[in-house]
Amino acid sequence: MFFFLPAETSKLSQRGFVLVDIKSKDQAIEREIENLKEEIVRHLRHQVGVTTEEAAPRDWLVACSLAVRSLLVDRWHASTDSRRKMKQVGYLSMEFLLSRQLQNALLSLGLEREFSTALSELGIDLDKIVDLEAEPALGNGGLGRLAACFLDSMANIGVPAYGYGIYFEYGMFRQTFAGGWQIEQPEEWLVGVNPWDFMRSEPAFEIGFGGHVEHRDQRAIWTPAERVIATAHDLLVPGHDNKLVNTLRLWSAKPLHGFDIATFNRGRHIEAFATKIRSKTLSRLLYPDDSTEEGRELRLKQEYFFAAASVQDMLTRFVREFGKDWTLLPDKISIHLNDTHPALAPVELMRLLVDEHELGWDKAWIITNSVISYTNHTLMPEALETWRLDLMNRIVPRHLQIIEEINLRLVNSPEVTSSSIRSSEVSIVSSDQTPIVNMGRLSAYASHRVNGVSALHSKLVREDLFPDFAALYPERFCNVTNGVSQRLWLYQSNPALSSLIDDLVGVDWRQSFDPSPLARFGDDARVQDAIDAIKTRNKEAAAERIRRLTDHRINPSAMFDVQIKRIHQYKRQLLNILGVIARWNALKETKGAYPSRVVLMGGKAASSYWLAKLIIKLANDVAAKLNADPDTKDRLTFVFLPNYNVSMAEWLIPAADLSQQISLAGTEASGTGNMKLAMNGALTLGTRDGANIEIAEAVGEENTFMFGMNVAEVETLRAQYSPHAVSEADPVLKKVLDQIGGGLFSPDEPDRFRPILDSLLGHGDRYMVLADFADYLRAQAYVDRNWLDKEAWNKKVITNIAGMGRFSSDRAIRQYAESIWTTGS
Repeated sequence: MFFFLPAETSKLSQRGFVLVDIKSKDQAIEREIENLKEEIVRHLRHQVGVTTEEAAPRDWLVACSLAVRSLLVDRWHASTDSRRKMKQVGYLSMEFLLSRQLQNALLSLGLEREFSTALSELGIDLDKIVDLEAEPALGNGGLGRLAACFLDSMANIGVPAYGYGIYFEYGMFRQTFAGGWQIEQPEEWLVGVNPWDFMRSEPAFEIGFGGHVEHRDQRAIWTPAERVIATAHDLLVPGHDNKLVNTLRLWSAKPLHGFDIATFNRGRHIEAFATKIRSKTLSRLLYPDDSTEEGRELRLKQEYFFAAASVQDMLTRFVREFGKDWTLLPDKISIHLNDTHPALAPVELMRLLVDEHELGWDKAWIITNSVISYTNHTLMPEALETWRLDLMNRIVPRHLQIIEEINLRLVNSPEVTSSSIRSSEVSIVSSDQTPIVNMGRLSAYASHRVNGVSALHSKLVREDLFPDFAALYPERFCNVTNGVSQRLWLYQSNPALSSLIDDLVGVDWRQSFDPSPLARFGDDARVQDAIDAIKTRNKEAAAERIRRLTDHRINPSAMFDVQIKRIHQYKRQLLNILGVIARWNALKETKGAYPSRVVLMGGKAASSYWLAKLIIKLANDVAAKLNADPDTKDRLTFVFLPNYNVSMAEWLIPAADLSQQISLAGTEASGTGNMKLAMNGALTLGTRDGANIEIAEAVGEENTFMFGMNVAEVETLRAQYSPHAVSEADPVLKKVLDQIGGGLFSPDEPDRFRPILDSLLGHGDRYMVLADFADYLRAQAYVDRNWLDKEAWNKKVITNIAGMGRFSSDRAIRQYAESIWTTGS
């Protein structure tokens, strides 16, 4: 038998198509495997410095990573060189939550099977090597996970792009528990060598802080009091089987000079290194505690540090390719702000154009506005960053002057003065007793395009968050609903389900995600059985991981009810906990009316967010009580999983049966966990919030479990809401609250959870947990009834997977490329 074999089947080959028979194909694969073995051993000996006999498991990890990296490097350089003249996107994000690099690179190259065989012939198990790799600790929540998916999609659909962020040494923190309390440990992911890191001596940029500004000859001259060097670390972002590789460029901070030798020689050894320590602190930790003045100062410095380095890097490349014809800049560069953390980027661009390159203000502003775009990710007031003027004046004095000039021109512009809009409603700088800069308003005004991340969220951005800006500049506002990468969150995370989809509809979904043909198999008993068997195997594997992680033995035949996201009051983990207690009470009373359920929760609370940490403690105390109850423990298990991260999500999401997405309507911008879980066949128990609404539209609301108030109902109720009256009118809810308040779950400290009850009953229940409680229990009861009909449940699973095509990050990135960045991709 003969057929055409693409040279890409042999990934080390650079030839075109060759005519081979099956025997020749087998021989080509064998040569591929031998070549891979030689590459691995060569890197083991020459880069790691050990023989195969001496190598420890981590030595093999480094050698394997270097071998795979070497296969990507030529593609990387070719991608960069061939697209130098094209418009480039700079995607600025404080977070990038990447998956482990080795597995992702192998899947992108299509080499996982051959590489696994090569290692096996060397006596090494690839899966064990992959598990040794530390996950890059470069984020915390959905912002970073979204950014990682977007990088993947940019590489896959051919958008020339650089991701920009900070090369955090310790990330946010590693979460452990002591007595049920969250303990924050350093996330030491960079211990040892990082084989994926290309550390650059160039580019490197001096970034200044503080000092003073002089105005001479109509020019501003900023003399910083402190300077650090921003050093680039490049990570590869490979496209899937398309030979394109983009760059994630992360900045670390270094001092201008290693240490003060004169001070050292005077015996003040620690003081001699003070500048070095202070400089490197900028890239140590993600989101340092900002409850102190020192913490706030560090955060502002971090945000300016990475925004300034990124803008300077993009301008340096522009000048190298196109000279100083600044009119070309909007045609060659697009700078995108992923939330407000990089909001100083347009200010830095103005500083460079006006102060360094001597453009007139009006011309510089037109260019800046044409280059900058902004994604808003939250409507929460506390998450919309503001900085005190005195702090900004101390850290970035020239930038504060530029912001004040931007604001002055805004409030005095004809658009504002000729309208009924009050200047205070659009002013970037407040005139309150403690003046502040509103970074959300700055980002919106500096951008030619502003987008929300779901249809509902974008509507609220226009109508509630920035209504006056939307009235002045309606053409700027648009929606791009979030998406997730099917390659990362289905193909990589759930290989068994991926293989079934391949068998049923072909393999094109990896590049162009349209699983809708699966819908025709909804009533096919064989496909239902196959889906059910895959889910069962995934649950068995997850149960074993959970046993090793927590020492809990859970029943894989029970429903896996999952809520995994950062801990915040608006995400309403508290509603879930109250529901678990109510379920336990019902089980105690009815002795068997409910199917078995395992409730799995995971997520971190910010180190300074005390009430969120108390909610974690409540969850762990409730779990300890329930899991020890001999009457119910076989039918209800509750586990809070420590240190939820991408690696955990990759095995937990494929095992989930039920996806809890239960934020108060109008508070969650979009969500991406809801998409990943539905894509893997978990049914959504959700409120009418964020992208839940669009998921229900796509898969049919009858294939989800929606509950709770919509945005209009929330606003109507808020004016007259009495959480105490709701509690008194609902005996099920009152019993749960009384159990918590009476110390049932904290007998050693009965009043431990009084602050939580006060937030619900004494301080207005801001996120209306109690208002939605009864309907939440109704929806949970409906979930139980559906679960007992396995045929109907599995049909819903198939329908959900089939309906998720519109939630690919490829679709989202095409929208960004076409309507915001105008890259032509």
